[in-house]
Formats: sequence, C-alpha cells, structure tokens
Amino acid sequence: MSETPKDHYSYEHYRSRDVAEGFDALRFGGPIGQLIQETQQTLLLRALAPMAGRRILDVGTGTGRAALAFAREGAVVTGVDASAEMLAVAERHASEQGLAATFKVGDAHQLPFADREFDAAVSLRVIMHTPNWRQCVSELCRVSSGRVVVDFPALGSFASIESVLRRVRKAMGGETEAYRVIREAAVREVLTASGFRVVEMHRQFVLPINFHKLFNSVLFTTSIEGAFEAIGVLRLLGSPVTVVAER
Repeated sequence: MSETPKDHYSYEHYRSRDVAEGFDALRFGGPIGQLIQETQQTLLLRALAPMAGRRILDVGTGTGRAALAFAREGAVVTGVDASAEMLAVAERHASEQGLAATFKVGDAHQLPFADREFDAAVSLRVIMHTPNWRQCVSELCRVSSGRVVVDFPALGSFASIESVLRRVRKAMGGETEAYRVIREAAVREVLTASGFRVVEMHRQFVLPINFHKLFNSVLFTTSIEGAFEAIGVLRLLGSPVTVVAER
C-alpha cells in the first residue's frame, strides 16, 4: 500500500511548532547557511527575471524566504505549504518586513490552482521528501505558463550516502529527517513529459553541506569547492542540483 500524506514522515516533521520556529536558524544560520541562502537567491532571481509584476508560486514555501525575496523584487507571490505552523512563521516575516505575499495551506501533490495560473512555479528542498515526487513536479508544470525551478539531492553524489544512513536511522526509530536522492535524467523525463525543457542546471557542493558546516568557513568552502569545479568534479558529483526549465 502506498504511503499517504498523513502518515509520511515529512508531514509530521513540519507540523511541529518547534521545527517551524527553529527552521531558519537550522537551515540558514552561520556562515555556510548564509552562503547557501545567498547562492540560492542569486540563482533564483536570475532564473526568474524580470520579477516585477510576475505571478510566482512557491511550493513548499516553509518560512517564506524565497517567496519574500520574490516579493521584494516586485513579484505577485503565492506561497503554499502543508504546514500551517511553517506558514505562521512566513506570515510573521512578511509583516515584519512590510512585504505583500499570499500564503495558503496546500499539498504539493494536488495544487489548488488552475492550469497555467502562474508565470513561474518554484519548489526548493521539497521533492526530496514528498511521497510522490514525480506527481509534485508534474503539478508545478501544470500551474506554470512559463518557468519551473526545482532542486534535489543528486544520485551519484555524497548525498546518496547520507540518505541511506538517515533512512536506516529512521527505520531504527531514530530522530532524523530522512530524504531521497534523485536521478537528473528522471527529473528531465517528467519535465519533458509536461512540455518543459531544461535551460539551466546548477550544482552547489561536492562535499556534503553538513561537512562544510563543521568548519563553518566560507573561505574554506569556496576554496575547496572552487578547486573541485576547476577540475570538473563539481559537474559530476555536485549536489544539490537546481534545475530551471521553461515551457
């Protein structure tokens, strides 16, 4: 029997108020967290430019970081997440920053929007957790008239090792956020079947993010990852992968 949303670990994990309140510090705290955020934001703003007046959907918006970055650039933004607790944090951030964005509870597998209702649809660090990632990507394509941006940890990267270890720990009753790794070719197949073609692909790190956070040095990270890129290792083993596709 396939796993349903209510019994899937990711839904339970993000329904926690403590997880929601601590999410930004955990994901984006410290020098490496800031580097991840800045790199991601630069890529997104370039991929979706020009932003002013564009209707953008952020699926799995969480605490709204990407959504509010779009709103800051003048986009008409809607953020969707299955966790009301995460959205409460997003709404608070929007109010504190004086930004306009609409936040709704919704499921990435069945988005409550019409076909091609948005100019672009974005989903970051989501399909690695969802019960049916292919359906989620298809939904992103359905509601977008122009572009889709999605990221995922790549099969064939060091993330594969961490993914296995986390799943084993979860199966043994440990407290961890498990995730899957995904083949690039599989993502391309779903995008192609939905009438989209990949126009850009970005890989961030060769070494695991948690490894870089042990050192918490931007100089160390940029130096070693820059060396990997120079000799072609990043192109082969880099993860997470961010894919930009257009109709």
